[in-house]
Amino acid sequence: MKRSIAELLAHGQALIAADLPEAVGTLLHPYLQGGTGPIPLWKLLALACRRQGKFEAVRKIQEMIVETLPGDLPARYDLADTLLTLGDFARGWEEYRFRYHLPHTTALARHIQAAPRWDGRPISGQTLLIHDEQGYGDTFQFIRLLRAAQKNSEAKILVEINHESLSLIRRAYPEFLVQPRGTLPPHFDAHCELMSLPHALGLQLSDLPLEMPYLQADPRRIEHWQERLQDLPRPWVALTWAGRPTHPNDGNRSMRLEQFASLAMVAASFLAIQKGPAAYQPAPTGMNLCRLSDEIRDFEDTAAILQIADLLISVDSSPVHLAGALGRPAWVLLPFESEWRWMTEREDTPWYPTHRLFRQSRRGDWQGVLERVAVDWVASEYSPA
Repeated sequence: MKRSIAELLAHGQALIAADLPEAVGTLLHPYLQGGTGPIPLWKLLALACRRQGKFEAVRKIQEMIVETLPGDLPARYDLADTLLTLGDFARGWEEYRFRYHLPHTTALARHIQAAPRWDGRPISGQTLLIHDEQGYGDTFQFIRLLRAAQKNSEAKILVEINHESLSLIRRAYPEFLVQPRGTLPPHFDAHCELMSLPHALGLQLSDLPLEMPYLQADPRRIEHWQERLQDLPRPWVALTWAGRPTHPNDGNRSMRLEQFASLAMVAASFLAIQKGPAAYQPAPTGMNLCRLSDEIRDFEDTAAILQIADLLISVDSSPVHLAGALGRPAWVLLPFESEWRWMTEREDTPWYPTHRLFRQSRRGDWQGVLERVAVDWVASEYSPA
């Protein structure tokens, strides 16, 4: 007897929660083998395929869903995520505009009725408000598009940015009026979210990385941290092992400091720039760790440390993007199912030429990632000859 859709969904979701996505295909095959079937089951199959890293299969399913139900906006966002992961920027940015139509993001959308959203065409002589959104890493990644927006729009650029990034952005883009979020802006004629700029500009993969570096650390902070760290032996390796706890994917992308045991005997001074509750986790025995979290006041301090450090080793978090924007090297530790911006299989990233990517070869295998890091360290320029 065939089971109900509700039963199949509950069983399939339980399999995914148990880290058995391969079994979902077997479960659903009798119900979808003819290429038809209930859309909720197709969505479940797409999720299971994504968990396995089968992005081409995911794309085919999602394209079918969007073609069948073009008004299903969460499905269109899911398609955007897959397209961007696969490097299809032209279609990906088009669908990415639906990111604020999800149940958990609707409240985050900024509704500006006084002016239209900029569509990429020239608006010579007018004022364009560009406002940031989402996380700090997103700000550091996409702020590079400000000058391209000014060139294409021929407008006066007004930037609204989070308080934590304000001084960095003002120093990097002195030609624009940069105001903190929450400040009443002067009159503007059009607006655009920072992460809608790629769509408006028609950003292609081949356009990246644009100008590099595009942020600079404060010379006074650099001087302070050089003096603070001068007695530590080189190389200096900045270290971040956990992302923001409230991030929906944090359990997948974050680690525990004790998991870095394979690096404990590396001849380096590890500069712990981790912030938040994870900053106080116990370190592996033998690791030469200098905890700096209580001394780091803001991103200006983080930027200065990254500017003088020899390398950053970090999970996917905002310091990775800040280091990239500064043109500083980073080894990025990625889960098997990483965010779209890191694409698939690559060990490099077009966003940041100074970065290397170390990916899990199977779900949850951080030990394998760190073992590869330790092996590569020996052959790297950072290891003593």
